[in-house]
Amino acid sequence: MTNVAKRFLKYAKIDTQSDENSKTCPSTQKQFNLANELVKELQELNLQDISVDENGYVMAMLPSNSNEKLPSIGFIAHMDTSPDMSGANVKPQIIEGYDGEDIILNSDKNIILSPVDFPALKNYVGKTLITTDGTTLLGADDKAGVAEIMSAVEYLIQNPNIKHGDIKIAFTPDEEIGAGADLFDVKKFNADFAYTVDGGPIGELEYENFNAAGVSVEINGRNIHPGSAKNKMINATLIAMELNSMLPADQKPQYTEGYEGFFHLMGIKGTVENAAMKFIIRDHDMNKFEEKKELMKNVVEFLNKKYGDNTVELKLKDQYYNMKEKIEPVMHIIETAKKAMEECDVIPLISPIRGGTDGARLSFMGLPCPNLFTGGENFHGKYEYVCIESMNKAVEVILKIIELYSKN
Repeated sequence: MTNVAKRFLKYAKIDTQSDENSKTCPSTQKQFNLANELVKELQELNLQDISVDENGYVMAMLPSNSNEKLPSIGFIAHMDTSPDMSGANVKPQIIEGYDGEDIILNSDKNIILSPVDFPALKNYVGKTLITTDGTTLLGADDKAGVAEIMSAVEYLIQNPNIKHGDIKIAFTPDEEIGAGADLFDVKKFNADFAYTVDGGPIGELEYENFNAAGVSVEINGRNIHPGSAKNKMINATLIAMELNSMLPADQKPQYTEGYEGFFHLMGIKGTVENAAMKFIIRDHDMNKFEEKKELMKNVVEFLNKKYGDNTVELKLKDQYYNMKEKIEPVMHIIETAKKAMEECDVIPLISPIRGGTDGARLSFMGLPCPNLFTGGENFHGKYEYVCIESMNKAVEVILKIIELYSKN
């Protein structure tokens, strides 16, 4: 078992699930359990400026060991796991020399990780995988990233012949609920640029992401006994269905890929009297993003004209923007990461993120921050897994990026 895998297995067993309904930061106090463990390990490694603040942000620095003026490079990962599935009592399973066949995650519940359902498994024949036991998520998103950063820093300490500038590291709470960058102190972090280590399969290198907005819709109906409802009843649930039907049918997540954006109905509940809907709107192109928001507003305006003022109440809030415009002026951070992968025999897979990362918001806060792979797949559910060989490569790539900047 490699060092990075041992670290990951330890971190994966610490429940750090975030809570999207919480009003605190971190959203769950249990995230401090991992934060405090990481502080302890950083202290054992004798890093400098180690801190965990009242909001659960962990920061530390490995000071420069070079007489030359080298850039200060940051590496960032998040500690929380998704609210989509339990992160408690995680019991990782290790599959050595994967044979390309079905993996039985849980025989009692007949939960099987199959290449029929997940063809990417065929890429890992002969490799060592860490899977769930079918009852929880695994937490490779993003504890694999945490483990990879920690392992890279430890290697630098053990090998002082590798020259580097100041290396800044940070571990954040609440990324999975879109709040990971809310209280990130960019000035305190004080890096020239950074990389989030929060991607998926080996080779991923991402500096484009969605522009994102969240939408809440409240529909106020009028409940009348159905026997005497003619020309009186206003059925809020039916209006909710009507609203959804007025959005483009082909612009839903299940019909889109690449640079195609979407409207995603995340939840709906209602009665005749009242209904509530939650959407997210996504698009890489800012003009198309604005058009999607405008369409949502127009639909609501139409329904209010049809059923009466304030029948449909809309709250629309931008969440984050495409980091591309902030990365393009410093494309050396992408070119260096690409070269680092190639020198580590990793094929760079540069593609747009169909989602967002802390790095997107940090880029707009003045810290250019593209995203590197972790080696994980099938995040946020019981079919999640990570490849140990890919994790090892992630550590190599981090170290190679640092090395390349010491030679520029």
